Amino acid sequence: MGLPSDSGLDIQFKWKAGRRNLITDVPGVKVGQVTIQKGEVNTGVTAILPHGGNLFQEKVMAGVSVINGFGKSTGLVQVEELGTIESPIILTNTLSTGTALTAMVKYMMEQNPDIGIDTGTVNCIVTECNDGRLNDIRGLHVREDDVLQAVSSATETFDEGAVGGGTGMVCLGLKGGIGSSSRSLQIDGTDYTVGALIMSNFGEAGNLVIGGRHIDTRKCTAGCKRDTGSIIIVLATDIPLNERQLKRVAKRSMIALGRVGSYCGNGSGDIAIAFTTANNLPHYSKQNILNVRMFYDENIDWVFEAAAEAVEEAIVSSLYHARTTTGVRGNTYMGLREFLEQYEAPL
Repeated sequence: MGLPSDSGLDIQFKWKAGRRNLITDVPGVKVGQVTIQKGEVNTGVTAILPHGGNLFQEKVMAGVSVINGFGKSTGLVQVEELGTIESPIILTNTLSTGTALTAMVKYMMEQNPDIGIDTGTVNCIVTECNDGRLNDIRGLHVREDDVLQAVSSATETFDEGAVGGGTGMVCLGLKGGIGSSSRSLQIDGTDYTVGALIMSNFGEAGNLVIGGRHIDTRKCTAGCKRDTGSIIIVLATDIPLNERQLKRVAKRSMIALGRVGSYCGNGSGDIAIAFTTANNLPHYSKQNILNVRMFYDENIDWVFEAAAEAVEEAIVSSLYHARTTTGVRGNTYMGLREFLEQYEAPL
């Protein structure tokens, strides 16, 4: 999805989008979601599967960039050290991190009876944002079954906006949520894809920028007086990159945050994870020397630019697809489309 051609938003992109304009344009990547929405409860789970096989047995190379570390994600330390991901990536609310982690540990142990017995334990990645402005976050409404359902239902098509882990999120004074986009690149005669999925819950009201135009969202918002909240950014690609290069790609996500009006405030947890499906590493190997491909660093700027652009569109797409939501304590945040209809001339 991303932004449809008839969105009315005056924003131009340089790179061509993939077929779906979703992170799942990267072959093998799937996304599943569970939305929990009733009264003061607005929360959920989004799961990203880097490939459809056994991730513990066939790990994907990855890198992490902690842009601002005001967050409670799990599993990032080992990715930083080893440069691999060995579980689905879960996005949910802050106080449900533990529940999601327990669910994923059980899921991985069921798939791999050797975990904790014949081999080491498993490093499950759970990422989070605080949806407490719209969700009864203290109620701990996400259950283990919700996490497992998100994983088991993962497909190549999925909704954006106020869904899954993004159900209760708020961004730059408007209703935030899940957004996705992709970019297509031809490298050495072969077509490759860079895809992004984000969970937007960051930014100060009044600072939103779309296509270079500042949009004052303070007139419609219940809060967001400072750049607080968080964003989770996940980048996927089938371009052969090593873990060092993936970390560099993840770091470029900060460019997209600046383009849409964030300054990564003190209380914002801004985390970017990047992985490639082109360099799978076995958990067990009879060989000590493994073949890993990488990109020629002098020309990697193409990948940097495409990744930053995909993240930028994914952020705006999360706002565009989100619907106006009323949640806990009567707080209401408007979706971008409704806001523009009511307060602003078309962009």
